Amino acid sequence: MHTQSSLDPGPVLGPRLIRAEIFVVMSVSLGASAVVAFVRLIGALTAPRELKGQHAVLVGSMAPGRPWLDLTLQLVQIVIAVAPVGLVAYLLVRSGESLRTIGADFRRPGGDLARGAVLAAAIGGSGLAFYLVVWAAGVNLTVVPGQLPQEWWQVPVLLLAAAQNGLLEEVLVAGYLLHRLGQAGWTPWKALAVSALLRGSYHLYQGFGGFVGNVVMGLVFGKMYQRWGRAMPLVVAHTLIDAVAFVGYAFLHGKVSWLP
Repeated sequence: MHTQSSLDPGPVLGPRLIRAEIFVVMSVSLGASAVVAFVRLIGALTAPRELKGQHAVLVGSMAPGRPWLDLTLQLVQIVIAVAPVGLVAYLLVRSGESLRTIGADFRRPGGDLARGAVLAAAIGGSGLAFYLVVWAAGVNLTVVPGQLPQEWWQVPVLLLAAAQNGLLEEVLVAGYLLHRLGQAGWTPWKALAVSALLRGSYHLYQGFGGFVGNVVMGLVFGKMYQRWGRAMPLVVAHTLIDAVAFVGYAFLHGKVSWLP
């Protein structure tokens, strides 16, 4: 029986195999979410109420009136949602690489935190302003970042949900996808466009504003990945953006007039 020695090269990934691998990864993660988001947008457009009169809840209760069951379901959902990161890690190892290849590691904590914080400040503020404009224009649903019961675990779950979004999206759509498309011979701008369009597509459930805003975010984040070669600053930035949105909404909704 032949056994592979430690000196043997890892599997060679040609463009055809890379395309198949990407399709499989996305079909069980954010690609599937994009299909669901598109169907939800059709449902919103054909509903009797205008878009701004409908709600898109990002983190909602899963068992109203049963806090412990709700908490358990929230935690289970977060673990399941982040599972594709494990699949990507496995596939990278199979090809002789690792998560370090795409910079999804803790080798540079200081630099990653600094870059992520600056990026979050730039994208977060402009993103909020853009959302308020498109919502007022009637081309977006009313986004409800968090709608959890007033329990002790409300904020921790919102923070975990933010971290889940940051880890899942930036590892898959920025790091993994751009890395694999580059290996397949795609030009940086073509790969960047596909990554950004995918990011926008699984936010279609929020409306046209959610799509456009996330395409722009995808272009910025993707370009930063191509420049830095690291996904971790993007994970930090995305987590901070969502954490502020989720927790901020929980404390400010109904107390300030400018927040829908």
